[in-house]
Amino acid sequence: MSAPDPPAGRVPVVEAVDLTRSYRLEGETVEALRGVSLRIHAGEMAAIVGPSGSGKSTLMHLLGCLDRPTTGRLAVDGREVAGLGGAELAALRNDAIGFVFQSFQLLARTSALDNVALPLVYRGVGRTARRDAAAAALESVGLAHRLGHRPAQLSGGEQQRVAVARALVGRPRLLLADEPTGNLDSRTGAEVMALLAGLRDHHDVAVVVVTHDRDVAAAAPRRVTIRDGLIASDVDDTAGQS
Repeated sequence: MSAPDPPAGRVPVVEAVDLTRSYRLEGETVEALRGVSLRIHAGEMAAIVGPSGSGKSTLMHLLGCLDRPTTGRLAVDGREVAGLGGAELAALRNDAIGFVFQSFQLLARTSALDNVALPLVYRGVGRTARRDAAAAALESVGLAHRLGHRPAQLSGGEQQRVAVARALVGRPRLLLADEPTGNLDSRTGAEVMALLAGLRDHHDVAVVVVTHDRDVAAAAPRRVTIRDGLIASDVDDTAGQS
């Protein structure tokens, strides 16, 4: 299935054309992706949904520049992934991509403020500037009153909000959320999805949620279903809207 035409006025943050990814496993070739074409635009929220083994996690790793395609073309934030070395890929991830994980991946002995500020350490941002940016990011997710709290002092929903703030603090063009509601109850999960939608609107960041849960995917205006390494459907509720 080909990628849909770009929405008017939106810039492609991700452009994938005929991506394949194969692995050698116990002497056999496993084709995780078999020709995926996809565009994600600034200000767009899309869910990539599919069962275990469908290829959605492989696609997420490619979009996040954590892996390279076997064949096909992939551009992230206007940069062709194929021509980048390891250090350049790491720089692209740090500059353009924010990650949110199911398990939060927060430093247990570190405050919410310093957890959020961590990505800016790798950019060489000074302590005062990065803490100011982290405080603003936490305020944007409703946690201005939790700056000094450690993860164990926060609820699961609050921990995921800290993780979202950390993903946003560097002002990425693309936010990838891998099963972001998987460790949350349904009400809190719905709140996190609503938060992601609101931040997408406010920051004009492209948000991609990877999930096996169709109820979670239904919260996204666009739903891309992966099955057997191919796009089975690509439904965009905003198609045709100005």
